[in-house]
Amino acid sequence: MTNTLMIKPEDVKRLRDQTGAGIMDCKRALEASEGDYERAALFLREQGLSTAAKKAGRAALEGIVTSYIHHGSRLGVLLELNCETDFVARTDDFQQLAREIAMQVAGMAPLYVSREDVPGEVIDERRRRFAEEAEAAGRPADRMPMIVEGKLNKWLESVCLLDQPYRDTDRKIADLITEKVALLGENIKVARFARMGVGESMPPETGEAA
Repeated sequence: MTNTLMIKPEDVKRLRDQTGAGIMDCKRALEASEGDYERAALFLREQGLSTAAKKAGRAALEGIVTSYIHHGSRLGVLLELNCETDFVARTDDFQQLAREIAMQVAGMAPLYVSREDVPGEVIDERRRRFAEEAEAAGRPADRMPMIVEGKLNKWLESVCLLDQPYRDTDRKIADLITEKVALLGENIKVARFARMGVGESMPPETGEAA
């Protein structure tokens, strides 16, 4: 007689809360991983990446513009999040995602949506600065390219929205979007954002996608 693994509802809920995947998808992932929570989360993430890759080239011309005003009304964000259909744009999951990303922009102040949006001249200037800093610190010349690229990559992770970590987790904003793509079945893209704080000057770079 075959033993059937009993999946606890609280484990399904925990996995759903972390990954955003559907209840049945979470249950199947836990069954496939024999109840191992970390393996189930990895399974869902890989599944989400595969789904997102298949949908990445599809046009995302619908969506919403959402706003987030921080307590005290001294900081605000406008964000446009796109999907493929108005039906998905009106779902709670999609609108919650837009709000989460707007709150990320408010808290972490990214300058760009993705690395592809960073102008080449800005990249070149950063490389020059990091090279000067490494040279002034007396770093070995043969290690200079690796040091400069490491600093550049760390800087890009801090200023590009999709590369920023989501809250206190090991997921990035790009991963958060990927999970929703798998859940909702449509391509999802951040089109642009604007962050404004009382008394703050506008940054020289823009958060608008090219």
